[in-house]
Amino acid sequence: MSQEKPIRVLVAGLGNMGRSHALAYHNDPGFEIVGLVNRSTPALEPELQGYTIHPDFATALAELKPDLCSINTYSDSHADYAVAAFEAGCHVFVEKPLATTVADAERVVAAAEKAGRKLVIGYILRHHPSWTKLIEEARKLGPPYVFRMNLNQQSSGPTWATHKSLMRTTSPIVDCGVHYVDVMCQITDARAVEVRGMGLRLSDEIAADMYNYGQLQVLFEDGSVGWYEAGWGPMISETAFFVKDVMSPKGAVSIVMDPNAKSDDIDTHTKTSVIRLHTAETGPDGKFIRPDQDMQMTGEPGHQALCDLEQAFMLRAIREDLNLDRHMADAVASLRICLAADESVRTGQPVRL
Repeated sequence: MSQEKPIRVLVAGLGNMGRSHALAYHNDPGFEIVGLVNRSTPALEPELQGYTIHPDFATALAELKPDLCSINTYSDSHADYAVAAFEAGCHVFVEKPLATTVADAERVVAAAEKAGRKLVIGYILRHHPSWTKLIEEARKLGPPYVFRMNLNQQSSGPTWATHKSLMRTTSPIVDCGVHYVDVMCQITDARAVEVRGMGLRLSDEIAADMYNYGQLQVLFEDGSVGWYEAGWGPMISETAFFVKDVMSPKGAVSIVMDPNAKSDDIDTHTKTSVIRLHTAETGPDGKFIRPDQDMQMTGEPGHQALCDLEQAFMLRAIREDLNLDRHMADAVASLRICLAADESVRTGQPVRL
């Protein structure tokens, strides 16, 4: 791989994720950054300050002719940028969510297939060894499952400003929910059949038709059920802001969070601290046969290291011609569930899939 020509990449969007992905490309000899795209000129890490920032994606795409476009802009531009990149003959990495509608997500996948190029979606938890372990242990328990998951963020200052920008197009249960619904789907393999949602606008600083607190419930055809909760803003409680718990008739597997962790710390969103395995089996006396097992997740990657792993996977997908059919289908499926939850919030009715 080191003897092959580096993949020439154009990075669009220089928010938290875009800068992290740009650093991953900068530090990986398999890539060569040919340009950055952002409407403004943000403060960048020293490693990125030597690259030219282009204000317009279409112009940069036409002029620079990259091999790969990394799309880390606000979600309402993801589909159009990705399709344009495929039509220009590029591979595409796109941050989650893949699009803001199922039709647009399917349009992106169709464009990738027509162009014969690779599409990788930014499901960062798929590259995390601890989350892989959580999924593995949950699958050993067997269905039906109860999924209990949330990620609430008590945000203020610049973080709240970022959240308000995100909510111009996407609600929290869609923006973050696709990650955790994807985890549910990897564990059960069953098709989601019904989705319910509820939400509430807790701030006058967001649009009247947007909500910054929401919860979704999803029912699967194997009998599994799950919920996901997300809230953003200065009013959000720090109590039980992080719950990642899977139960089945045979027991439960859970992430035990550091009690001193803060909800707006980006590393908190992926670090697991401890995975606790509980076995439901009891002996003749009705007492548990074995104690809970705590698996210490020492040395796990932080946020930047995870972004590095994601882009290493992107490089492998291109170099080794990996089959990404399931990866793309899963991204559309998790988005479909979260958008159905958003529809349920707005209509007050459950959505059958």
